[in-house]
Formats: sequence, structure tokens, C-alpha cells
Amino acid sequence: MKKRLFFVSLTLLFFAALIWGNLPKITPYYTQLTKNRIGLNVDLQPQAQKDAHFVGSSRCKECHDENYHDWKASMHAKMIQEIKKDPNVVVADFSTLPKDADFALKDAVYTIGSKFKQRYMIPATINGKDDFRLGNYQWNTQNKKWQHFKPYKYWYHDSYPHDNRQFPTSTTCDGCHFTGYMSTEKRVEPAIACESCHGPGSNHIEDPDNPVFKANMNDPIRTNEVCLQCHMRNRDKRIKTQNLTAKDLWMQAKDYPSGYEAGKALIDYKLPAPFVHGKETKEFWANGAAKKNRTQGNEYIHDSMYKHGVTCINCHDPHKLTNTAKKPQGNNACMKCHSFGSIIGPHQESIEAHTHHKAHSKGSLCIECHMPKTAKHTGKSPLTVRSHLFSFTYPIETKMYGMPPETNACYACHKDKNLDTLQNDLKKWGQLEWEKLEGHPLK
Repeated sequence: MKKRLFFVSLTLLFFAALIWGNLPKITPYYTQLTKNRIGLNVDLQPQAQKDAHFVGSSRCKECHDENYHDWKASMHAKMIQEIKKDPNVVVADFSTLPKDADFALKDAVYTIGSKFKQRYMIPATINGKDDFRLGNYQWNTQNKKWQHFKPYKYWYHDSYPHDNRQFPTSTTCDGCHFTGYMSTEKRVEPAIACESCHGPGSNHIEDPDNPVFKANMNDPIRTNEVCLQCHMRNRDKRIKTQNLTAKDLWMQAKDYPSGYEAGKALIDYKLPAPFVHGKETKEFWANGAAKKNRTQGNEYIHDSMYKHGVTCINCHDPHKLTNTAKKPQGNNACMKCHSFGSIIGPHQESIEAHTHHKAHSKGSLCIECHMPKTAKHTGKSPLTVRSHLFSFTYPIETKMYGMPPETNACYACHKDKNLDTLQNDLKKWGQLEWEKLEGHPLK
């Protein structure tokens, strides 16, 4: 009897393994992707957080040491760094600072960034209160040069004096760069720290049964809002709710969703940067692809993966910040859900059949075709910002939308050919879709 049960169990395990091995790779995410969707205007912040205050990441470390350790090594922890604590955080060569600079190293208290560019925060009294301003030069880490910086030139150019010394970081930068500032106007911690993503933690510190916001436990569409609070270009919400112009918001225009905390309905605080398909702006090409950094959310909300419930943290570890533009994880990051012949594709039998390139060549890397470099971190930087539209942009589309050839995935590698030739190559491969045909009105 025991022998028979053993063989029956073994047989069942064999068939279970066989079935599991032939299930789509997306199967482990089934629960997430089929969660009941919650409206964008529903408040998901735990009730226990409503009267909580920010305490700083050092208090989180007491119980969440591993997550704290991973975060501390990430770039989020290094967004704002105090120069006096560690002079080595300065990456610029101040010996070559141009003579018309309106600051010196001794004036700067904080650095902003270091990965692609670095700017410098200088104490200033602006609009009658203690604040910070930015220097009129920034260090471009990509070309190792100083370049002019005019922070007032963006969408709020009618909201502030065209003078760096009268341009406050409190309304334009600090909401995203300092933990706690977005909702309290207090610089609780000079970093994008734990409570930027989980909300204020004082009540949770007092009693661990009082929860903080956990993104992956909620509607996946709403989960993304933790990232979108900053990784989505926006306008001041009052432009819409109070029918104001940037000029009406003189010295008050905010470039972050003022009042927002993780879990709250971001739509109540954030007005995304406007975009009409087919019309190029300062922030987007006419197909919706990014022209600037920090536009991941603006692009991704138009993608089918977003609509089906794939979240930012499915691809990026939220504490380690892995799989970045500088250190991508390669095809494995995509193939953990996608597989050849699966219901979500690729619908070919091999990578070569899908890409028409050799398996281990650049042309067979998923991100090179589906996340081409379309944007820059500054006007004088190289194209290093990858699109989060994910749909493949054909050469004919690049041409019709008036985009620079360099932003096209094919041309980026094959600069010896023009867009028309590259489009014909795709036609020879049979790689055309109805909506991509020449002369067809693009949606």
C-alpha cells in the first residue's frame, strides 16, 4: 500500500512539475495582475498614519536593518549630501569653475545628485524667509564640464525672477529631494528615504501593529504612484483646480505634488505635464517619448504593461535600486515574465528569429529596441535616458514625428544608413504592422 502511494505521489509530482514547467513565466504574478482595481481617487494611506509624523530612516534601521543597508548604498540615499560632513561628495572640479559663477565651493551646503549631474545648494533669504538657492553653474558628470544652469527656465519661467539668487529650492526641488518636505515643508532628512515611499512612521515605531504604507499590498496601478510622485513631470495642481496660470503663482509655483504622502490619492495632488499625441513639447517628442529625464511615469502610463498591472518594483528593486540605465540587468529582467512562444511573447522560437540579430549582440538586447535612449539629462549631455514607452518605434515613425535619427533604436547602431533604408530592412524581414505602414495616420 505504501509502495503504491509512493508511486502515485511521484507520478502526481511529475505531472505537476510538467504542468508548472510549461506554464507561462508570468504565472507567479497572476495574483498581482488580477487584483481588484481601486479608483485613482481612493485614499489608501493606513488610518494609523493619519496623525503620524516623520522620524527619519535611522529609526527604521532599528528593525529593518537589511532594507536600510541596501537603501543606504543606493543613489536615493545620496540625492542630497551635506558637504561639511563629507567633502568627498563633491564631484566637480572647482578649480575650473567659470569666473562669472555666482557662488564658490565655500558657499555651498548641499550637493544635489552626482550620477549624471551635480548642482549646489546655497543658503539664501528669499521672499522673506530662510531658504536655499542654486548656483548658476552645474557640473555635467557625463562630459566632465561646467555648464550654465538657469533653474527658472522650465514651465514655471513666469513664476520666478530670472535670477538664480532669487530662485528658491523650497518650492521647486525640496519636495522630492528631502524626505518629509512634500507634506510638512520641513526638511526631515536630506535624502529620498524610507518615509518618502512608506509615509510617516512615528506610530509604527511606537507600535509595529500600526502599519505603514506598503506598495506591493495594494492595487498595482496605485502602487506605481509611490514612484510617480517624483518620477513624473508635472505642473502645479492649482493651475487646474483654481484655474490659474504660472504667472498667477508668482514665487509660489511648486514643481512637486505638495501635500502628498505615500498611499494618498496622487491624482488629488499632481497635475501631469501636458502632452497631446503628435505635438512635440519641451519635455516630450511628438510620439510621447521623453526628451528629458524624470519622465518615466509620463511615458509608462500609456503602456499596456502598466494597464495590466506590471509595476515599477517588478523591474526595479525599491531598496537596492537595481536594473538602472547605467547598470541594466540585461534580457533576464524581461525574460522573467516573457518567454518564446508564450501568450505574451515574444512570438518566435528564438531571440535571433525575434530580433534578426545574433543572440549575444547589442541588437538582441531587449532594452535597445524597446527602451531606446531618447532623452538627455541636460541640453549638453549625451542621450542616456531610456524611454519607458516600451513599444518599438519604427524608423518611419521617427521620421514622421520629426525626431532626431539618434533617438531611433535602429539608427542608434546603424548610423551608416538613413531612416528610409532602415525601414526597408524591416519590411524585408516582414517586421511591419498595419499601424506602422508608410503614409498611415499614426494614432
